[in-house]
Amino acid sequence: MNTDRLIAVLAADAAPVGPHVVEWRIASALSIAACGAVALLLLSYGVRADLAALVATPIFWAKLAFALTMAGAALVATARLSRPGVAVGRVWAALVVPAAIALPVALVVLWLAPRDARAALLLGNTWRTCSLNIALLSVPGLIAILAVVRSLAPTRLHLAGAMAGLFAGAIGTAAYCLRCPETSVPFWATWYLLGIAIPTLVGALVAKKALRW
Repeated sequence: MNTDRLIAVLAADAAPVGPHVVEWRIASALSIAACGAVALLLLSYGVRADLAALVATPIFWAKLAFALTMAGAALVATARLSRPGVAVGRVWAALVVPAAIALPVALVVLWLAPRDARAALLLGNTWRTCSLNIALLSVPGLIAILAVVRSLAPTRLHLAGAMAGLFAGAIGTAAYCLRCPETSVPFWATWYLLGIAIPTLVGALVAKKALRW
């Protein structure tokens, strides 16, 4: 069988791909990540008893904006890394922006605070569990996002896996804002980022097997 004949046989049953298949699959992964994180939050921890009062405070929206901004940038980066030959481009800069804003603010808050209050601002009451809780809430999203990324034939596996983990971690962080009792900027700028870093690392580590197609 010559090459032209082989190509014709392989392409005989090929069907056209919808114009928005990538967007639909990423959207489905986003839905699973968000619903899974919220469901796991409700089943495992529940929301804050004073959530109604909390949503009236600027700090709640600052934390949520931090998580959602990172999730939005990670969503775009994940979609681009899921397709061969598509550059991530300026999205890399957008991924850095939330941390680039939160961390300097956290340092200023610590600098201006009395020396004996700095540890409490940084550690709060839940530093031992915060990052692990975020990592747990990211699990449904990480599984769904990795499955979708694999179906879109990525070629930069470790990078795509890391970005899928970051995406899931940011969604898990947004859900955790409904539970987290901490309001100090140094606290969440540190432990939220660490919580996001855990699924990011897991995504990169499992990418070679999870994303091979």
